[in-house]
Amino acid sequence: MACFTVPLATAAAASIIKNTLPANARRTTFATKLGWLGKMMFGGSLLLAIEHVYHGEVTLTPPFLTAIAEGPEAVSEMLHEMATRGVAMTVLVIAVWAAMVVFSTFAERKRQYV
Repeated sequence: MACFTVPLATAAAASIIKNTLPANARRTTFATKLGWLGKMMFGGSLLLAIEHVYHGEVTLTPPFLTAIAEGPEAVSEMLHEMATRGVAMTVLVIAVWAAMVVFSTFAERKRQYV
C-alpha cells in the first residue's frame, strides 16, 4: 500500500545529504556517487507509486493512502508493509548502488593504469 514511501524518503535524504556535504567530503568515492542513489530511489518510487495508483491503493485526493480511510486495521497492515517490503526494497537498492560504486571505482582505477 505504501511501500514506495520508504525508498522515497531515502531518495530525499540522499539528495539532502549530497547537497549539504562540505566541499572536502564531496570528493570521497561514495559522496560523488550519491546522485546515482537518489536517481535509483526516485525512479523506483515513481514506478511503485504509479503501480499503486493503478491498483487503487493510492488516490490523487486526500487521504492519498486509502488505508488511512479504511481504519486502524488497514493502517496497521500498511505500516507493516512499509516496515517489511519497503525497508527490504530500500536495503536491496542501496546494496546494488554500493556494488555499482565499488565496481566503477575499480574500473576507473584500472583505466588510470592502462
